[in-house]
Amino acid sequence: MKKALLYCGIVAILGGCSEAPDKLGRLDLVKWRQDRGGCNGLRSTLVPDLKAVQQDLKGRSSNEIGQLLGRPDINQIADRGQKFYIYFLEKGPHCDDTKAKSAAPSVAIRMSAVGVATEVTFQNGLP
Repeated sequence: MKKALLYCGIVAILGGCSEAPDKLGRLDLVKWRQDRGGCNGLRSTLVPDLKAVQQDLKGRSSNEIGQLLGRPDINQIADRGQKFYIYFLEKGPHCDDTKAKSAAPSVAIRMSAVGVATEVTFQNGLP
């Protein structure tokens, strides 16, 4: 019994340390993560591929979303313990001043209070 628990613990630890994948469907996650804030113009070319996997992002944990897409450009707190992970898709004022308000196109992933992605929306600026 103790050996089984030890084995499960080791598997859980090793599974949590896996490397981020390079692709999700046709979406090139390496290019996505390299273009922080959409400031280099790479993310805007990946929007069709992102829309194609939009449904695949729902139901994933906040840790999985962070591993796939990288750290969000903005982490916005919402009501009832929810939050939005916001990723800019194009260059905007946020590229020169991270505190500047930006109306650049973005994608927002709504995370539930338990840390699960429930909605993926595209808009200009913040939701």
